[in-house]
Amino acid sequence: MISVDIPGHGKIEIKNLVLDYNGTLAKDGILIPGVPELIEDLSHLVDLYVITADTFGSVEFEMKGLPITIIGIETKDEREAKLGLIQKLSSRVTASIGNGNNDAWMLEESRIGICIIGEEGCSMKAMNSANIIISDIKNALELFIYPNRLKATLRF
Repeated sequence: MISVDIPGHGKIEIKNLVLDYNGTLAKDGILIPGVPELIEDLSHLVDLYVITADTFGSVEFEMKGLPITIIGIETKDEREAKLGLIQKLSSRVTASIGNGNNDAWMLEESRIGICIIGEEGCSMKAMNSANIIISDIKNALELFIYPNRLKATLRF
């Protein structure tokens, strides 16, 4: 579990980190270099989940051997499925990272929602639903490894 005291927010504890796959952890279905190592590091701190419709059909291969739970979803109900996972895990102790329209509800419901503006861009809905906007997934994942960075960004 990650615990950080953020002025204006109080003590925040994160037990779960939910991640979108394409556009967030991967570009064109291929994991972004450096992400597997950060997932390994984070797995000692939080429970990790990838929730995806797997547009490119590559998530199982790309994530093989990594300490993460993969949740496949149908494209017709992505927003609802992602929101439902956050609620099931408890939004009070769950953070999420995503970039698309289908991530907006997940980002808003999470204790900390992070929108990635990567090479695939991000949607305005995702951006407006997030607590933090960042341009690199590696920097986003490191926020949880070095939680004082969360404090520096979110404090009032």
